[in-house]
Amino acid sequence: MKKIGIYGGSFDPIHHGHLILAREARETLNLEKVILVPAAVSPLKARSAAASADMRLKMLHSAIEGEEGFAIDDCELRRRPPSWTIDTVLEIRKRETDSEVYLLIGEDNVATLDRWQRFDELKKMVRFVVLDRTGSETQRNYQVVRRKIDISATEIRKRVAHGQSIRYLVPPAVEEIIQREKLYREQ
Repeated sequence: MKKIGIYGGSFDPIHHGHLILAREARETLNLEKVILVPAAVSPLKARSAAASADMRLKMLHSAIEGEEGFAIDDCELRRRPPSWTIDTVLEIRKRETDSEVYLLIGEDNVATLDRWQRFDELKKMVRFVVLDRTGSETQRNYQVVRRKIDISATEIRKRVAHGQSIRYLVPPAVEEIIQREKLYREQ
């Protein structure tokens, strides 16, 4: 049975922190691939995405171009919002029938897991893996992939809005899209 990771998020924008942790999870867990899933509307987050779904998808594609073992699934962008993880897992499992599914979640999502749609059903279908970029030694009930990475999408959007460089925070192709499309200019 092959092992795959599903990594969902707003990716607004995708940055090196996301990519480093996805690669680390792939290597640590021996995953055949990590499927990045951009959310349409996250039901438990107050803020909606600053960049359009199309732009976030374009940035994702440019960020992983040529990366072996990474894929993108836009199923949440094609469905009516909100983006329930259970629906995404069910849809991907239809195609990946011979796979054990690892659900890669950010440290910031752990506190609200019990509020996720059909959580009891979901936890029977996947293995949760916490992606922790804080570097803290907090103990979790789930496997943790830990890497100290001080990069956030919020910081990137603020830097762009203030005319500051985002070089080295995002892949060059993503920076090019942000500049060309004039994304994140207003906060």
